[in-house]
Amino acid sequence: MTISLTAAEFTELCETSDDQPSVQEAGWGRSAVLPKRLGKGIRQSFHLRGGLTVEITEGRLQQTLRVKQVHELSFPVTAKFILSGLSSVETPGVKEVCPHYIEQKGHSYLYHLPDLKEVEEWYADEPIKVVMIYADPGYFHFLDQDSALPQPLQQSLRGQRFHQSLGPISSAMRSLLQQILHCPYMGMTQALYLESKALELLALQLDQWPQQALSASQLPIDEVERLHQAQELLIRNADNPPLLVELARQVGLNDRKLKQGFRQLFGTTVFGYLQDYRMKQAKQLLEEERLTVAAIATSVGYRNPEAFSTAFRRKFSVSPKAYQLSIRG
Repeated sequence: MTISLTAAEFTELCETSDDQPSVQEAGWGRSAVLPKRLGKGIRQSFHLRGGLTVEITEGRLQQTLRVKQVHELSFPVTAKFILSGLSSVETPGVKEVCPHYIEQKGHSYLYHLPDLKEVEEWYADEPIKVVMIYADPGYFHFLDQDSALPQPLQQSLRGQRFHQSLGPISSAMRSLLQQILHCPYMGMTQALYLESKALELLALQLDQWPQQALSASQLPIDEVERLHQAQELLIRNADNPPLLVELARQVGLNDRKLKQGFRQLFGTTVFGYLQDYRMKQAKQLLEEERLTVAAIATSVGYRNPEAFSTAFRRKFSVSPKAYQLSIRG
């Protein structure tokens, strides 16, 4: 079962739950507890100097949750580190951003997405642990504007949108994230400590930004359109997808441009995107339809149910049958 809420409804639900005192203020921090009917978890926010915020979310949902959000023009530069969990994001009708992408465990992302509507979906019965860093664009005004700022900061200061997957979380990033999660200080010392770790993480992300690659907004418009056509063909034919060479031919690209452009625009390989989409569809079918695992495997393009079960277990750390039984109770 899936619950759909607006961001405002979700926040209100967390802050007005009768389960327990759900909002606590302490120094620079603020925590809100997830209502029991949604699952078990907590979100901590630390509001630091100059519009810098560190947010930590940990928990597990009882039901898949879809949150509809409207981003304002003043949207911050956002760094996202997913230590556990998987989210699916829809941003329809926004030319600079993929209309559907998946943010996965063990990866980090950097984005600036003002003035748009999106739907973010988090799945049930998966551990979730996410660290977010929000920085108002004005936070970076202390930098020398005449020097060559990193591309994402240039784009955000000009109010441009971008969403960049930066690949797997590095060991240096993981060490800093653990220090944030287990901060040993309180009060002003805690605020300074968290600010220093957040800035180190942003610096590592900016260093990891693929300097040699064009951002999605800089790809030729016709190439972006062809890549979106390829994405739609993959989704439409997920049960029987074309070969890579055939897909490239159908959208008028060579296979090299298709592979490079797909990774650049969608943050994953062609096969990786197809695999994530199939797993998402399979999970929804397991939740909503009374079909056998073998039938669901076939419906998402697997001829061998064992291969499907292996792929599902690798993605979600549970077998499809066990997941289906947990949903049906």
